[in-house]
Amino acid sequence: MVKIVPISAEIMTPLDKEFIFRHLELCIRNCYKSEDKITPDSAEKMIQKIIELGHEAMLEHFSITVRLITDIGVYKDLTRHRIASFAIESTRYCNYAKGKFGSEITVIEPPELIPGTEAYNIWFSTMQQIERAYNDLAALGYKADVCRMLLPHSVKASVIMTANIREWRHIFKLRTAKAAHPTVQKTMKILLQTFKEHLPVLFDDIAG
Repeated sequence: MVKIVPISAEIMTPLDKEFIFRHLELCIRNCYKSEDKITPDSAEKMIQKIIELGHEAMLEHFSITVRLITDIGVYKDLTRHRIASFAIESTRYCNYAKGKFGSEITVIEPPELIPGTEAYNIWFSTMQQIERAYNDLAALGYKADVCRMLLPHSVKASVIMTANIREWRHIFKLRTAKAAHPTVQKTMKILLQTFKEHLPVLFDDIAG
């Protein structure tokens, strides 16, 4: 039976707001040798100012790693961001026909399709057919690197992604916009909300 899981996002990097802000402030102030102007509340003000001025290069001095559960289509879009590193669940080595994976493929529902509609039923029946074909190929002795040729864009991808703060801001602005693919939008909006909860000064200006 095809397994459906929801999109999710979690931050893996320990986020100590005070440490991050102090670290960024020191990087910024090194340019002006104004470390003597550091006060208990100066870091946040400094960061707000450089964002307002568009001087975001200093935000590259801290990187954040996240784990996304999304679909392969989203992963393909995200890998277009060159200033980032990726580790993805490998469909070449993960054999979903084995008991470890329940002999089933795991997929993400397309946000555009509403359960119970004809369109959704077409999508889901196709996922079931692909799962049967995948398991049939595996039963014939083919390895995962052959069986994976059947897998659709809807198949679940566990993605670990690392990018610096400036790049995350760029990604959120681009990938939460209306022009972005619906699944990409949904994934990035979930992640952006988490970023805002932990580091509001750095991300609150992004609508999402």
